[in-house]
Formats: sequence, C-alpha cells, structure tokens
Amino acid sequence: MRHSRLVVFLSSLLLAAAAALTGATAAQASQLAATGGYVALGDSYSSGVGAGGYISSSGSCKRSTKAYPYLWNAAHSPSSFTFAACSGARTDEVLANQLGGLNSSTGLVSISIGGNDAGFADVMTTCVTSSDSTCVSRINTARAYVDSTLPGKLDTVYSAISSKAPNAQVVVLGYPRFYRLGTVCLGLSETKRSAINNAADYLDAAVARRAAAHGFTFGDVRTTFSGHEICSNSSWLHSLNLLNIGESYHPTAPGQSGGYLPVLNGAARVTP
Repeated sequence: MRHSRLVVFLSSLLLAAAAALTGATAAQASQLAATGGYVALGDSYSSGVGAGGYISSSGSCKRSTKAYPYLWNAAHSPSSFTFAACSGARTDEVLANQLGGLNSSTGLVSISIGGNDAGFADVMTTCVTSSDSTCVSRINTARAYVDSTLPGKLDTVYSAISSKAPNAQVVVLGYPRFYRLGTVCLGLSETKRSAINNAADYLDAAVARRAAAHGFTFGDVRTTFSGHEICSNSSWLHSLNLLNIGESYHPTAPGQSGGYLPVLNGAARVTP
C-alpha cells in the first residue's frame, strides 16, 4: 500500500512538473510574438485600403488605423511595430521598400502579397467592362502567371524575410473569395463571379504552398469571409465603387476586424 501511494505521489509530481514546463514553453512562445516586435508587410489588403481611417503620413500607401495590423498592434502591444504594407505593392516593392524594419529581434511578421503580381486590378477591370469569355480568358492568363512566375517571386520575398528576421514567426495571409454565388445580384454575371472566385482559390493555393515550403503559417481568410462576400446580405467587401475606384473589391473596416484580424490572432502565438 505504501509503495502504491509513493508511486501515485511521484507520478503527481512528474505530471505537475511537465505541466509547468509546458506552460512555460507556451508562455515563452506567446511572449515571442507579443514582445519580440511586429512587422506588417504586404499590399492593400494589409495596408487597409477600403477600411477608411487612413494615416495621413502614409500617403498613397493608404495605411489604415482600421487595418488588421494596426488593430493587432493595439490589442497586443508588442515591443515595436513597423507598419510597412502599401497599397498597390507587388513582390518587387516589398523587397525594395518594406523590409527595413526586420531584424533578429522581430517576433512576428504578417504579409499578404501576390495579388497585384498576378494582375488583380486588370482582371477585375476586364471582367467589369468585357464579356464573359473575355473575363474568363483574362483570368486564365493570370492563372498561367500564378503557375509559371509567381512561385519564384514569392520564394524570393519569403527567403529575404527569413534572412532578415530569422527568429520571427511569419504569417502569410491569403485573399477572400469575392462573391456569394447562387443569389440574385446586380452587376457581374454568375459566370464571371464563379470564375473570379475560382481564381481567388487558385491564388490562395499557390501562396499557401510556397508559405509551407518556407515553414511559414498560411492564414486562410476565406472561412471568416464566408457569408460576407459581395452579393451577401452583409458584405465585408466593397463592390465596384465609381466614386472611389481604388477601394473597389477591398475589405471594409468590418472585413479587416472580422475577416483578417481573427485569422492573424489564430495563427500568431498570442491569444487576443
């Protein structure tokens, strides 16, 4: 009986020690992202175009106080915050202009990139102004670029991030599907809407593959935007806006806070 009690006692001690170590490891991981410094890179989906509240000093980059990087920083207070994402950015612009804030103390990096390289703006312009067949043809050209050229450009950006911030967790955010299908909706035809959604899926899959190859986390926002696409009753994306063309097909403020921020929170090693 004494021997049995001793075994139980020792087992309890070991379990307690293991739990303490596990808790310490988790705490250290959380602190890495929270206190190691946060750098937000990328294009207009990360700068916050469409959300309003633009920071005047950001100029044409249109960085918004309602964008998910700004909201994440406000919620978690990392030791430093560099908001480098810029409207219209392509992979080359990230390499040339956005990596200055990265260093060995950076704990978290977020980035959305690739849409502009693949010709997002031209695809949408073509689909809005042309026939179904012309829209689909332009999308097929973009898909060919995603197959042939984009992976190498993403690899170059991701490798540069790893080199400059070797201790950082990197979260690569994807793009939402734009349209809810099967509904009565003014504007583009169902054929165009379906083709655009499929193109978003195709791009996300390509970005996710390259992110995984570099050991990065892919943040899929299609789940959080589900039910909030254009043509839904509660869209988190701007449709065509003739009064402010630049905001067309970009997330609204609720899209940033409800679509992107929860995905970053779930991927980063910090609880909101």
